Amino acid sequence: MSHFAFPPPILPPGADDLRAEVREFLAEELAGRPASQRIKSWSGFDADFSRKLGQRGWIGMTWPKEYGGRERSALERYIVLEELLAAGAPVAAHWIADRQSGPLLLKEGTEEQKRHLLPRIAAGECFFCIGMSEPDSGSDLAAVRTRAVRTQDGWRVNGTKLWTTYAHKSHYMILYCRTGGVDDRHGGTSQFLVDLTLPGITIRPIADLSGERHFNEVVFEDAPLPASALLGTEGDGWNQVMGELAYERSGPERFLSTFVLLVELIRALGTDPSDQALAVLGRLSSHLAVLRRLSRSVAGLLQEGANPALQAALVKDLGAIVEQEIPELARQLVATEPMLGSDDIFQAVQGYAILNAPAFSLRGGTREILRGIIARGLGLR
Repeated sequence: MSHFAFPPPILPPGADDLRAEVREFLAEELAGRPASQRIKSWSGFDADFSRKLGQRGWIGMTWPKEYGGRERSALERYIVLEELLAAGAPVAAHWIADRQSGPLLLKEGTEEQKRHLLPRIAAGECFFCIGMSEPDSGSDLAAVRTRAVRTQDGWRVNGTKLWTTYAHKSHYMILYCRTGGVDDRHGGTSQFLVDLTLPGITIRPIADLSGERHFNEVVFEDAPLPASALLGTEGDGWNQVMGELAYERSGPERFLSTFVLLVELIRALGTDPSDQALAVLGRLSSHLAVLRRLSRSVAGLLQEGANPALQAALVKDLGAIVEQEIPELARQLVATEPMLGSDDIFQAVQGYAILNAPAFSLRGGTREILRGIIARGLGLR
């Protein structure tokens, strides 16, 4: 039977100084931004803020300097990420490119692709979206039906991608699609770098429960891609996308989505909370401490060049449980009605969190899919 290893990460020298620098920057940049905005954090899109992070070298931190990076450690990057999320900074513009598209490019991209895109990502000036999910397939990536067919000049794509976050504001998509037969569910797939200004691509907004329109349906109708759009090896898309998901599933965003609500809950409970409230806050704090420890360990494994896909799946599943629990517990402890747009900060923050919480166990892989991955990793199925 396999087992999960979560070795303790060793923080690099200067970690405390970096954390203090990030906190000072955020205190100035987010001054006056209400909690009703900060609760959106990694769903909050602010291109100007992303450019400021790029100017400070806080995007693409671990990448080689020749590609615009700073050659800092994965754990230094982790410090920046958790400070951004805990403060409720609007990071959505650059988030996907920094988290997974850039690392995938570094690993699988051609030299031309890397030199053309990575410096722009690191500068906070080039944004990416993820082309994985499709209608009727949920989190089952092996059921992908979007297809790229070879042409004389490159490829032609037909199909539909769904729940594509900020596709309408992104410059590129990394598209996962079928290029071979359907007999082997995990074979015959590839990834492509798609310039979203190309013809044959239609992006349609999808409103979520809270009225936000960051999701999209992206339809490809005979969309032409140049031969240079192929990312990595033709037919190896499944292996590539599984490696990419290790970056997507393990970060602090997988348990800090409702952290701003927790802060506001503590403020709303005041200086003399009930015994019940103290017990709830103690339990949530301990869960967050454990998740942080696990997530930081994954960052350390990534730093060592490992592929901690199983560990990342566990962090994501457990994190989603806590993220979804916080709004419900807050509702039990504070007798107020959650309400979007309320002048009452706690009501507004709680309203946003409750409406978005159902998606926490869907994005990045549904709970059922993740637990299947974990069970296989433990040799239980």
